[in-house]
Amino acid sequence: MKRNLLPVIFCVGTALSQQPPPPSSTANPQRPAPIPAIAESITVTTTLEPLPLAESDRSVNLLSPRDQPLISNSVVDLLRQDPSLNLQARATNGVQADLSLRGTTFEQSLILLNGLRINDPETGHLNLDLPIPLDAVTRIDILHGSGSTFYGSDAIGGAVNLLTQPPAPGLAIVASAGAGSFYSIEQHLRASYTRGPIAEQLTGSRDTSDGFIPDRNYSSNALASETWLTLKPGTTDILLAASDRPYGANLFYGPYDSQERTKGWFASIQQQLGQRTAASFGYRRHSDLFVLFADQPQIYENNHITTSYEAALRRADTLSPNTTLSYGLEANGDSIHSNSLGQHARNQGAGYANLNLRAPSNRYLARFSLSIGARDEVLSSNGNVFSPSIAAAYTLTHTTRLRTSGGHGFRLPTYVDLYYADPTTIGNPNLKPESSWSYEAGIDWTPNNGRLTLTTTAFRLQQKDTIDYSKLALATPTLTFAEPYQAVNIQNLNITGAETTLRLRLTTTQNLQFSYTAAHAASPPANLISEYAYNYAAQNAIFAWNGTLPGILPSAIGHQINARTQINIVQRTQHTAYPLWDVALSRNTGHIRPYLRLLNLSNTGYQEIPQVPLQGRTILAGTEFNWTTSRH
Repeated sequence: MKRNLLPVIFCVGTALSQQPPPPSSTANPQRPAPIPAIAESITVTTTLEPLPLAESDRSVNLLSPRDQPLISNSVVDLLRQDPSLNLQARATNGVQADLSLRGTTFEQSLILLNGLRINDPETGHLNLDLPIPLDAVTRIDILHGSGSTFYGSDAIGGAVNLLTQPPAPGLAIVASAGAGSFYSIEQHLRASYTRGPIAEQLTGSRDTSDGFIPDRNYSSNALASETWLTLKPGTTDILLAASDRPYGANLFYGPYDSQERTKGWFASIQQQLGQRTAASFGYRRHSDLFVLFADQPQIYENNHITTSYEAALRRADTLSPNTTLSYGLEANGDSIHSNSLGQHARNQGAGYANLNLRAPSNRYLARFSLSIGARDEVLSSNGNVFSPSIAAAYTLTHTTRLRTSGGHGFRLPTYVDLYYADPTTIGNPNLKPESSWSYEAGIDWTPNNGRLTLTTTAFRLQQKDTIDYSKLALATPTLTFAEPYQAVNIQNLNITGAETTLRLRLTTTQNLQFSYTAAHAASPPANLISEYAYNYAAQNAIFAWNGTLPGILPSAIGHQINARTQINIVQRTQHTAYPLWDVALSRNTGHIRPYLRLLNLSNTGYQEIPQVPLQGRTILAGTEFNWTTSRH
């Protein structure tokens, strides 16, 4: 009965809030910015990035969490707005989720935090076990297609870069608390202060639930502190973060009442050395404790501790008004200490360079842009890997732009790939690194008024030595079930597909989006059962609307309410399609801002990972306290 009263929190909170502004100021102050013209490049605001442009000649999607507050409380759920991303969760709120891009496996995508790697060397299952809360993130850049030239290992399908930035001058406190179905509780905090050359931001989150079935409870906790000092020779950025996530793992790896607990620690320092050079260092420590039987942990327990570091020195030189050369040196390494995998360590060093050309000499060349890059990665045990790339674009008319690109990608095996062994899964210490060539061609079309944007890209990924876990289908089904999956290198796993996104600005405060991605690979060899490589999202469609609600509600109230609805239809290989419908409402003005989230309204029974069901219809409601003072 209490759950049915949750929507009332939102309605009552809005009615009791301060009076609406006068008609002259009823426009939503947080409305999305107008869609930029396609000819406008997106410049990187820090020299830390290995590119002078945020891949403007590539297929890139940018998400801004601060522009759509309270619609989600985890990075994983926010990433579901991109249909080229395949999110496969075992639990809600990003407690344990896999991410892949354009039909690749969950270990072939790279996760970055301010340009520094945070992929877990133990297993790709933990890549999204993020050390920071969503509240600390101001922008998410999603690169579709190979990014190994710029970021190194793992970026075969693409890369996701979580970015933070200094807070605005003055003092700001944003705190929220809510509750909902399955005895869920969420609490979030962002407090910041900026004065003169010093800025500090503290963020924290705690999300808990009893679970929708036994032994599927979770507690997701994260805390981060970031300090910016703007002094000579440039800004110093110091980030400290930690996370702790204990959760029930029932059905995660079989019909057992399992428990798992992960902890993460992350520290980084970035130092600008003038306008064109930056040095950075990041350190990550992660622990993963898994118990197969919660009430008898002595029967089977895995305890893994991984550490990793990355150091980089990067520079961007403007050779001419339209030519930029970016280059740098990087070093990184990781190690593991595990009761089941043993103790291992490895190191890599790399150098890269990228030349970006924008030729303006005449009205025809001015339409052309070219980016050429290369990276050489020296491995501690496997020689070196050379990864070149090229991207070009041509502005056909002032509304139409053509682009194409190609590049090499690679991935080193994780420690689980190499050394894991149990009755159901066996690693392989003789695995070769994965390698790939990625190609794409696309068109961007934006009519004169800028209200409509259409982007379409066709892509092709050709892979060599792809790592998969597989086994043979035997004549006797019971024997097939008993046979373990083994890590092997497979050949000729090629993926072809296309992605398209249409965005329409209906009014100054309302936007419509339709996105669709399809990917296809040849079927696995006869009698071969694949665990990961062939279990991709063949089709993924998203229909979304966001804006304010005048017309539905009285104008004075409607302009105060941000709303978003999204319908996501996913069809995985060898499975039927299923729909997911989410709705989010939140007040956008005043100190007290109630919110309401309705998840899986269709109450769809579905599995993103085979044999791991996810929860049905979920209602969450709460209130945000937003207080800021500006100082100039």
